[in-house]
Amino acid sequence: MPGMPIAARAKTPTRLVALAVAALAAVTLSACDSSSGPASTDDDVRQVTVVGAGQVQGTPDLLTVNTSIEAIAPDVTAAMNQTSERQTAVINALAGSGIDRNDISTSQVSLQPQFPGGDSTTIIGYRASNSIDVKIRKLDTASQVLALIVSTGGDATRINSVNYTIEDDSQLVKDARARAFNDAKDRAQQYAQLSGLDLGKVISISESGGATPPTPMPYSRGAEMAAVPVQPGQQTVGFSVTVVWELA
Repeated sequence: MPGMPIAARAKTPTRLVALAVAALAAVTLSACDSSSGPASTDDDVRQVTVVGAGQVQGTPDLLTVNTSIEAIAPDVTAAMNQTSERQTAVINALAGSGIDRNDISTSQVSLQPQFPGGDSTTIIGYRASNSIDVKIRKLDTASQVLALIVSTGGDATRINSVNYTIEDDSQLVKDARARAFNDAKDRAQQYAQLSGLDLGKVISISESGGATPPTPMPYSRGAEMAAVPVQPGQQTVGFSVTVVWELA
């Protein structure tokens, strides 16, 4: 029959398409399989993370005093003039006693209106304040310097804080850092031994810490002026370091 050859030829392309699709699927699956595999060897590196601490102490060699002169007057000019004149006298007295003027610096100047009690908005005067920082390098003269400030400034004197510090603590910082690292290393070596491994190379280091400042000592003038007892004590410099080691 003339129609049979035509039907046979029509089936041949369909079979070829099906085979091609199957082959493409096989290639796709093969490509997917080839991209999967064991994790990177970097993920298998065994590590130990430890925190070490180190502290050293040193004797402060600098005393910083923050002191103010305050005055209240009916008008702005009078209030500012009174504080300026009295603070100038204090600065000159300090310089005359041997304090370097470079060690005297103004820390704050303020001027505030004063109001009566209640909700009144009427200004009845002005409060002026002039504050300075004084660095005392000869610590054995600290009591005399404080007495000089108070006697010169009079009742307008305010001593806000007294802080002992170590001016150059770079060597203390180095020593504290070394102690912190050695402490971390000792801990890491112990963990390595407990796990039956060897301590390898350092992977990362991060640190925190620094000088521990002493608590400020407020001081206000009493009715009778006496010698002001001051002691430098000890200042602590501490560091905390986090170190990650490789375990082999």
